[in-house]
Formats: sequence, structure tokens, C-alpha cells
Amino acid sequence: MAMGNQELADKDVHYEEDYIQRRGLKLFTCRWLPVHQEIKGLIFMCHGYGVECSVFLRPTGIRFAQAGYAAFGIDQVGHGKSEGRRCYVESFQDLVDDSIAYFKSIRDLEEYRNKPRFLYGESMGGAIVLHIHRKEPEEWSGAVLQAPMCKISEKLKPPQIVTSILTMMSNYIPTWKIVPSENIIDNAFKDPIKRAEVILPFLLLHGEEDRVTDPDISRELFRTSKSCDKEFKLYPGMWHGLTAGEPDDNVELVFNDIIHWLNKRSSLGSDSPLRQADISALESATPSKQRSSSDIKATVGKVTD
Repeated sequence: MAMGNQELADKDVHYEEDYIQRRGLKLFTCRWLPVHQEIKGLIFMCHGYGVECSVFLRPTGIRFAQAGYAAFGIDQVGHGKSEGRRCYVESFQDLVDDSIAYFKSIRDLEEYRNKPRFLYGESMGGAIVLHIHRKEPEEWSGAVLQAPMCKISEKLKPPQIVTSILTMMSNYIPTWKIVPSENIIDNAFKDPIKRAEVILPFLLLHGEEDRVTDPDISRELFRTSKSCDKEFKLYPGMWHGLTAGEPDDNVELVFNDIIHWLNKRSSLGSDSPLRQADISALESATPSKQRSSSDIKATVGKVTD
């Protein structure tokens, strides 16, 4: 049952919701704000496939607000309270661009311009976060990736002949929810590992018994990342939904790890050794942009001051 405003107020949390317009569609947005304490930083949440921020990530938003963070979420097209064909993702890039547009509208508000900004993504939302970082590599103070769907677990896939038949059928009936479209697989699940440079500080979380996304892919993401500030936590015995589907004690453990990580990074300025090392990695990874070191430092300084 959804919490009312008074119940949230009793938890020292203020809740707001609104809609934005994107490509002629109304997309639902929501935010959880701390009450009676200064905002430590901003957290922008990306939900997984088939769920939403408005309901599924509501406890997460409340938990972040109670810890002193302003949490913002958007229900992706076709999900939750947003318009669009239910759970049909025609273009993964639209999900990325919609998130960037909404998140930027919040970042540009005067009261938030000097606050640290963090990305938070669960499952498919983790893939969205990685794509946001790739398009805006210098805009973020860090990211929390929970079981990011960089690749669908082999344990979840049907036999190859079944996959081939379903994929062929989906070319004729693309709205059937029988297999991720070629567009999602090509642009979301392979890119973060094979082509993108992950250089921002990040916390990577995965359940050891996850049967939806593959923990080995998270290990590879952690190993190949050029970030100088990265942490990987693998939870023995836990499944895919670390902050929702586990027993209360496990959920508490995961949230404590996340809040502890955020608190340490939200207090770091742009002159921290680890952040400067990540700036150098960004500079070397994007020579085609021809940006000077001073330009990059100035931009990141706005994020982490």
C-alpha cells in the first residue's frame, strides 16, 4: 500500500510528483526530499524493465531521502504511470535521452547546482546509467549500479533454436514481449563492456545467485573499468532484487553499503586524488573532443564542490 503524505512526513520525507512531455508522451516523474536536514547530494534513479520508480523504487527513494539525499525518478515510456505501450521499448536510446533531459532539468535548478550528483540504476536501469555516463562523462560525481543488465544471464535464456525462432517472429510482431529487441541488445547490453569507457567513481552490487543478470559480467565491468575509484560487492546467496526481493536483514545490509559509499563520495571535493585521477582518465579517453585539462577540471569542479 502506498504511503500517504502524512506517513511520509512522519518519516521526515517530502514527496512530489509531476509529468514531463517527451515526443508527444506524458512521462511521470517523482522526487523524495529530506525534511529538517540539509541536502547532501542528488540521486537520479533509473528503474529496471517492467517496473517503475513511482512504486517499485519508492522505498529506495524514501531511504535515500532519510539519509539526507534528494532522490529523483522517472517512469520510462510504457512503464508505471507514464504513457506508451506497456513495457514495449522501441528505442533504448529514447530511455537514455528521456532520463538525461529530466535529470538535467533538475541539475540546472539554482538550489541544486553545487550539489554532488549520483546516478543509481537497477538491472536495465544500470545499462541506462552506463549510457548516460557515456554521453555525459564529466557531469556526475559517481554511480551506484545494482545488478546492471549489461547482458542477459545465460541461465535465463531458452535454447538457441527457441531464441532464433522467437527473434525471427519478433521481426514481424515487434510488440510481442518474447525476446529483447535487437536494438536493446546491440545498444545497451554489449556496449558498456565492449566499447564504453567507464571512468567515474562507482559502486557495483550483485547477488551471487542472480539468475537474471550475470555476476560474471559485473566482474568483467569492474575489471576493465578505468575508474580509479571503484568498488564491487558480491553478496553470497542473494538473488537479483537486492533492495526489494531479499529478506529484511539482507536489504538493510545492502542499503547500509550504498549509503556508506554515498556519504564518503558526497563529502569529497573536486581536488580529491581519486577524482583527479578519474579526470585524467577522461581526458585521455576522449582525445577527439579536444578539451583542455583546465576545461574538464572546471566542469567537474561544479559537480563536486
